[in-house]
Amino acid sequence: MASRSQFEGHVPAGEGYIADRGYGAGQSGLAAFRLHVDENYARSLTTLIESEIIPRLMVAHAAESPAPATIGQNSAIGAVEVDIFAPLVLQVEADALLAHVEAILARGVSVETVLVDLLAPTARLLGTFWEDDYCDFVDVTMGLWRLQEVVHEISGRLPSEQPLVPGGRSALFSPMPGDQHSFGTVMIDDIFRREGWLTDRLSEPELADLLQRAKDDWFDIIGLTVTCDCHIGPLPAVIAALRKSSRNPRVCIMVGGRILSADPDLAVRVGADGTARDAKGAPGIADELVRNREWGAAAFG
Repeated sequence: MASRSQFEGHVPAGEGYIADRGYGAGQSGLAAFRLHVDENYARSLTTLIESEIIPRLMVAHAAESPAPATIGQNSAIGAVEVDIFAPLVLQVEADALLAHVEAILARGVSVETVLVDLLAPTARLLGTFWEDDYCDFVDVTMGLWRLQEVVHEISGRLPSEQPLVPGGRSALFSPMPGDQHSFGTVMIDDIFRREGWLTDRLSEPELADLLQRAKDDWFDIIGLTVTCDCHIGPLPAVIAALRKSSRNPRVCIMVGGRILSADPDLAVRVGADGTARDAKGAPGIADELVRNREWGAAAFG
């Protein structure tokens, strides 16, 4: 991770590229800018990408549009393709990136797979490029802007939402109280809603607000997104308070976020019922948790 000492008096190689492209003011201006950047700001870029940009890539504002026909047999995206695609984001414009993505879609890869397995990892890799001084912050900003242009063009091809099922599952999603990053919650709420769940979502709640919402309405699942290491300490107490306050005495609590993806066993250690490796798999795991809880209640009264 880059530190303030690395910024002071040092201009990374990527700034020449910025000056040539006309995206920045040149070395002296960017160097002066970096003199005012502290360690927290350096650390915040990865947090921004993980908790805001990547969820933006996942959130679907989909209209009812047919998926492209399957033309090829290779419907997966591997790490090699991400490694090839990520540098392109820094070098070519959005229309060229879109043409690259269109070629991937034409071989039968789904739009959801492109979002989750290509564009989201690319966004993470851009953050790594910046931390390693492979490129400048402005390069990353422009790259993320191009990625979002691609997302805007292809997101309308996602399948439309599943109809709500009367008496179906319900879920409440919220960031950890005190966490100002809410896009992860937006993402997971959207995914569950598309699977037919009845969902509710809080944004930047106080703990009292979260507990009151859990008390007021019946939820089968309460999902918390965690984006900062500092929230792991209070997480067990928050989960315990949710179980005590919940109108549903058998509520299942899931936790998710970058920290949980890196250490899935942490979910059990903090007192949650489960987590998911990625957002795509979360509704299936949630449904299984609720079914198991219902079966257990029926069996033991």
